[in-house]
Amino acid sequence: MNTFGLQARFLVPLLMTLVVTAYLALPVLDRLTLRWFSRDLNLRGELVTDSLTDSIIDGLDENNLSRLSLAFERVARDERLVAVGLCSPSDDLILHTKAFPRSIGCREAREIAGQPYPQIEIAGGSVHVGFHNISSVEGVAARLILLHDLSFIERRSLDTRHYLVTLLALLGVVVALITIVVAQFMWRGWIASARALLDNGGLADVKTLAASEFAPLAADLRARLRDLEDEFRRSLGPELEWNPARLRSLLHTQLRGDEVLVVSNREPYIHDTQEGGVMVRQPASGLVTAVEPVMRACSGTWIAHGSGSADRLVVDAQSRVRVPPGSEEYTLRRIWLTPEEEQGYYYGFANEGLWPLCHVAHVRPTFREADWERYREINQRFADAVVAEARSEDPVVLVQDYHFALLPAMIRAQLPKATILTFWHIPWPNPESFGICPWRREILQGMLGSTILGFHTRFHCKNFIETVDRYLEARIEHEHSIISYQDDETLIESYPISIEWPSEKTAASWPSIAECRQSVCRRLGLPETVRLAIGVDRFDYTKGILERLNAVERLLEKHPEWCGRFVFVQVAAPSRSTLEEYRNFQDRIEQLTARINARFGRSDYLPIILLARHHDHHAVTELYRAAEICLVTSLHDGMNLVCKEFVAARDDERGVLILSRFAGAAREMTEALIVNPYHVEESADALHKALLMPLPEQRERMASLRMTVREFNVYRWAGRMLADAGRSRLRRRIEARVERHRHT
Repeated sequence: MNTFGLQARFLVPLLMTLVVTAYLALPVLDRLTLRWFSRDLNLRGELVTDSLTDSIIDGLDENNLSRLSLAFERVARDERLVAVGLCSPSDDLILHTKAFPRSIGCREAREIAGQPYPQIEIAGGSVHVGFHNISSVEGVAARLILLHDLSFIERRSLDTRHYLVTLLALLGVVVALITIVVAQFMWRGWIASARALLDNGGLADVKTLAASEFAPLAADLRARLRDLEDEFRRSLGPELEWNPARLRSLLHTQLRGDEVLVVSNREPYIHDTQEGGVMVRQPASGLVTAVEPVMRACSGTWIAHGSGSADRLVVDAQSRVRVPPGSEEYTLRRIWLTPEEEQGYYYGFANEGLWPLCHVAHVRPTFREADWERYREINQRFADAVVAEARSEDPVVLVQDYHFALLPAMIRAQLPKATILTFWHIPWPNPESFGICPWRREILQGMLGSTILGFHTRFHCKNFIETVDRYLEARIEHEHSIISYQDDETLIESYPISIEWPSEKTAASWPSIAECRQSVCRRLGLPETVRLAIGVDRFDYTKGILERLNAVERLLEKHPEWCGRFVFVQVAAPSRSTLEEYRNFQDRIEQLTARINARFGRSDYLPIILLARHHDHHAVTELYRAAEICLVTSLHDGMNLVCKEFVAARDDERGVLILSRFAGAAREMTEALIVNPYHVEESADALHKALLMPLPEQRERMASLRMTVREFNVYRWAGRMLADAGRSRLRRRIEARVERHRHT
């Protein structure tokens, strides 16, 4: 009876707390519900605006407001749409439906729409105010005011309150029953332990008995922490926009005080000699864009290969230099390689071995014993640099790409408490293909030194887990995507990389679409009426450039009406020209281009223009904005950021993206025209469809693509990895505390 009395003293306050919590949570829930619905109504308003854009622009051009009035009245018949108004660019109300309140003007609607909760009270109740731009080629042609009825939100809020109170009441009853049952079992267990201790007549078995009681608790705690971690990771979504500020905030909240080191082959800043002295340049790299905010926020250390002609001139005695120039927010530690070492480690094993092996692009990988020795030697050199730069025994180490497959285990051997995040930027092949590598076990063992191992897609994660299952004796938890090898656990997770979404300031600095098109056509000697498609790649056999050119040739064969009217521009920057395979590939591209131009070209027209040189970011953006079609036809790619750069550049919501199903981006960007690049007929038909696609369909597809790329940007990629690292570190610290209490 005393046991039930103690339980009652605990359960009554618990039930009261649940009831009070329910009523305290209701206002917060109402505000959250209103914010959700406001966002949904804004999105709904954008769709309504897109559907009316062409009609409004035509009506304004023809000065036919009566037809617009009929269209507005039809739209306002929607049960949740109260009224519609049309404003001029100078904020004059030029047209509205009958129910539009006289108390609201264009300027008032703009101010209300800019508030966190854009709603007002009118005679009929609460309404949501949406203010949307109608854009044409010349700029903003008009602005649309949409007033949405909010009464349905109040009804849903009331239903939500009833559900919440009922749920918490049921939860309280369930918790009470579980508590009673558990308390009874625990009480009986402790009584039995005490009796056993008394029966043994001494203290010798105290630690054994304590361990027998705490061992199930410790194991259960580990399992519950892992389940909660999985649920939290699955629940993450794009509710808030990811940007450098949010990334820094996450770093300060989840990794506060922790030391962060980055290891990559490419350095974030390169010092080169020029006539006036030393020039500093930053390579165009998604990796640099993503990781730089992390380093600036934590003042960590970035370890990379020093490849600039003036890199040695600016470092100190320990090969360190503070960057960025002028602000000096973190340290860049450079590793020096001889030409022979770079040939074996980078060009040899990494790019003649692992690169074709992982891309499965019909180029045979080449594995040499000497290259492997160089690769292992350089990985060890970078590992020693990590240990030398670490100021604590448990730093956070971000290891980037296939150049450092052995590095995680080498770091783990010297810093066993470190949190090591490895991201593999290229695909991972199936177990049969990976089995070609003579040192497959050593590479897998090296990568499993990671705390977290990231790939672009779940498909690549699955391939890696199956490869480990084939070639190593390891315990695999498929439900949680965790591999346990030699007492260490590695989480295998997908983190789709992306680009930095252009800021408003950056987008405002771009020339208009018309200006970009005029500039490109003038530079390439093309008439402005030409239908323009582009491809932007390195000269690499994995990018499907040959297949792309064959598709252009087939298009002109099947549809000769495009001869003289369609031009394809291929930007192909030279890459890894010291390797014979890459030199031969560039020759094949140039020969095929010449043959197609000779077949379909004439004195004043070439169907294919090959630009075999490096283009800076400004020039590439100009091409993206000038073209109507972008082709990304990778034969095998981890992600491919060209397609995302094209979408980000099209703020006019026009243009068509043709995307290979073998690029990781195809899993996110489903509104593109997805093709099999090996199927020439399918690719040619997709080109023809893109050339004939009406503008409304282009806008619908491009608007959805832009929303995806904006929400799933590069800062989200970095943020998700760091958040998982923070939770992993917290879980390990809790487990360590449980173990300490267990043995005391």
